Amino acid sequence: MDRNETNIDRASGQMPSAGVSSKADRGGGIGVIFTAGMFVGLGITALIAGLAAVLYFSLISGRVTASGNQTVASEDSVVDRDFLSKMQALEDTIDQYYYLEEVTDEELQEGAYRGMLDALGDPYTVYYTKEEFESFMQETEGLYYGIGAYMTQESETGLPMVAGLIPGTPAEAAGLRPDDVVYEVDGESVYGMSLDAAIALIKGPEDTQVTISVQRDGEDDLLDFTMTRARVEAPTVTLTMLDNNMAYIEILEFDDVTVNQFRDALTEARGSGMQGLILDLRGNPGGRLEAVVEMCQMILPEGLIVYTEDKTGHRDEYKCDGKKQLEVPLVVLVDGNSASAAEIMAGAIRDYGVGTLVGTTTFGKGIVQQIIPLRDGSAVKMTISAYYTPKGNNIHGTGIEPDVLCEFDGEAYYGSEDRPDNQLEKAKEVLAQLMGK
Repeated sequence: MDRNETNIDRASGQMPSAGVSSKADRGGGIGVIFTAGMFVGLGITALIAGLAAVLYFSLISGRVTASGNQTVASEDSVVDRDFLSKMQALEDTIDQYYYLEEVTDEELQEGAYRGMLDALGDPYTVYYTKEEFESFMQETEGLYYGIGAYMTQESETGLPMVAGLIPGTPAEAAGLRPDDVVYEVDGESVYGMSLDAAIALIKGPEDTQVTISVQRDGEDDLLDFTMTRARVEAPTVTLTMLDNNMAYIEILEFDDVTVNQFRDALTEARGSGMQGLILDLRGNPGGRLEAVVEMCQMILPEGLIVYTEDKTGHRDEYKCDGKKQLEVPLVVLVDGNSASAAEIMAGAIRDYGVGTLVGTTTFGKGIVQQIIPLRDGSAVKMTISAYYTPKGNNIHGTGIEPDVLCEFDGEAYYGSEDRPDNQLEKAKEVLAQLMGK
């Protein structure tokens, strides 16, 4: 995968992390999403970061140059002499007076980097250490070490929220549910943390345990779930042939592996006599822009899929030649956890009128992040542009309303061993009408 890849990030900003994928970010997911200190609280680290940390970061970015024993900041840089002098004073103050547990130079440095990005106030712009970046690169290939839950950010509190579960994983076996809001991980509060930071607490080595405390609708107290972390290979696309030659394809997120999995699913569905298709994007937090574009090219008519615009007004367009346009009626399931790249697909389908959206309003993440590697192996994920549907709509903060509104009946689903899915039943009903059955 290109290390300068562009992400329509998981709605809350995010990234799959060791078996816990940030879905937009559905809160957007899931993504979403996201920013506080990873090793020590940003409220402290942004202030106490040492002089060496600032110089190191600046040298990487190229805005401060070293000449002999002198460090010279460019005139337009925030890292000027006054700034460096104050950072030195803060470091000296920490050395002389700070009373609580000792923090290492590395923790102070990482806190400085995170604090600089946190000042942007963008939950989707985050800093990755070398180790975190390497983990991220592995996870986008569909391999996870953790509990097997997709995570997003709850829109009102900013707390991590379960967006979806991977079948057969510790999270599913333990009884976690979508929309469970995470308050603590192993007794540590995650309030004020970025989604990435919270995910870092949840993930860990295989066969180790983690306890997650969640708030669930209808419950007065927090619920504790203890799980043993495991290796999770996430199938991001699943196909089921339903009655009346209906094909049901669920897309969990848009990773490197998703494109071929989706292509294979479509091929198998056609070979099984598919006469109508249900695409399930519920709980899908998003992922790679390139992935969703390639997948849209397998089903859309000729024309624009999506376009992006950056701060300078530069526009990039992504198009479809229409040669593989879907030949059967289409219904798309969406919900409040369908975010980012999932909304690109849903938005394009709606704009072209080639499918009917069923469910509830999507998350509403209409911005794009890009991974920018730094020389020391670390990286920054930064918001670089906004995206627009073929008709020029930016859905950031508003989402996409379904054509057929259908609220999910969680009480019926979780209250029965048969797990009746009323939204899927409504999608089947709508598709049958489109198929003339």
